[in-house]
Amino acid sequence: MLFSGNFTFSNFLADVLSVFLFVLWFWLLITVFGDLFRRRDISGVAKTVWVIVLILFPYLGIFIYLLTQGHGMAERNQERARQARDELRLFVGYSPADEIEKLERLKNSGTISNDEYARLRARAVQ
Repeated sequence: MLFSGNFTFSNFLADVLSVFLFVLWFWLLITVFGDLFRRRDISGVAKTVWVIVLILFPYLGIFIYLLTQGHGMAERNQERARQARDELRLFVGYSPADEIEKLERLKNSGTISNDEYARLRARAVQ
């Protein structure tokens, strides 16, 4: 018999919750390890200590890392996103001057308003 008589809806919800929490923990673990190994501002010894803490105390280690390093993680992610955007612009051949010229044509043809033009121009120059 595949199922026993103890299969209830509350057991099912508990199983779903436990699977969800495991997936959430695993995602956080991958995120923390990714941030930890990309960091250049700490030494290899500090990285080793963090890895040991994350292996010995997986849940507590993740929470401690997020509490102590969370702000830095956000800054490093923003920096990586900016760097990727700049590399993509170099690869594609993005030029702020070309974008401004396109925006002026759109404004002159009446496709975009002056407010949209100013907002998009500020973003292009950024």
